[in-house]
Amino acid sequence: MKRVVVTGATSMIGTALIRCCIDNGIEVLAIVRKDSKKMKRLPESGLLKIRECDLNELDTFVADEKKYDVFYHFAWGYTSKATRDDPALQEKNIQYTLNAVELARKLGCYKFIGAGSQAEYGIVHQVITAETKENPFLSYGIAKNAAGRLSRKLCEKYGITHIWGRIFSVYGSNDSEETMISYAVRQFLRHETAYFSAATQQWDYLYEEDAGEIFYLLGEKVDQNKIYRVASGQSRPLKEFILEMKELFGDEAVCEFGAGGNGNDLVSLQVDVSDLMEDINFFSLLPFKKGINEVVNYWRKKETKNSND
Repeated sequence: MKRVVVTGATSMIGTALIRCCIDNGIEVLAIVRKDSKKMKRLPESGLLKIRECDLNELDTFVADEKKYDVFYHFAWGYTSKATRDDPALQEKNIQYTLNAVELARKLGCYKFIGAGSQAEYGIVHQVITAETKENPFLSYGIAKNAAGRLSRKLCEKYGITHIWGRIFSVYGSNDSEETMISYAVRQFLRHETAYFSAATQQWDYLYEEDAGEIFYLLGEKVDQNKIYRVASGQSRPLKEFILEMKELFGDEAVCEFGAGGNGNDLVSLQVDVSDLMEDINFFSLLPFKKGINEVVNYWRKKETKNSND
């Protein structure tokens, strides 16, 4: 693997992957949304080439003369809470994913790696393994599952290796401000009470840099069609993660938890990633305590900057 293409290049995992590729001397063609406000996330490097192209224009992307090896497709539209369960909007992402495969073929790629989602499984109360059946209920999860299946069929037609990485809960400094971790850190920093549900469900958190390296290694090491579960494989009650965050702020941090129910209607994440870790030979995951400390330091600087502006 010498040259790669990345859509969704300014996303949390996209930027982490690009940093990892550059650290390993890999040339990167980053495809980013036009006028993206997140462009500053991308590192400065002679190995990085940036091209602007919206998702709905992938089918008209004009390729340069270079040939690339691996195509990473992270871009996905309509991810806000208001649009995640809109069937008509999510259906568009299926076609965008097929267009990405067509572009991968045009660029000479022999491997296509797509970003699936935990939402493809729906609500599961057991450990999610390679044998766990998909049962998505949100339009987002249904579309991810369809995109994965159909892009695999198209890759088979063109002789392109297809890898589908179903991403669970990834966190980091470039995380969305809507996530539970971002909310908790902001509340603790501002000395305001953070309110949560009972938080009794099992959860799995993977640090952004680890996620980036995992996807890099999928491109580097795996040469067969396969679906992977991209997670840490180290689940525990969500409440424990919250209390671990709280400890970083001392006695001034206050949080309250709601009353517990039976939890049968909640997504619970317990994930077997043994096949992933063995196939890419990666066993150096950053502990949550260290990863969340990096996130807190990022938010401290951000809050200080905002208060000084």
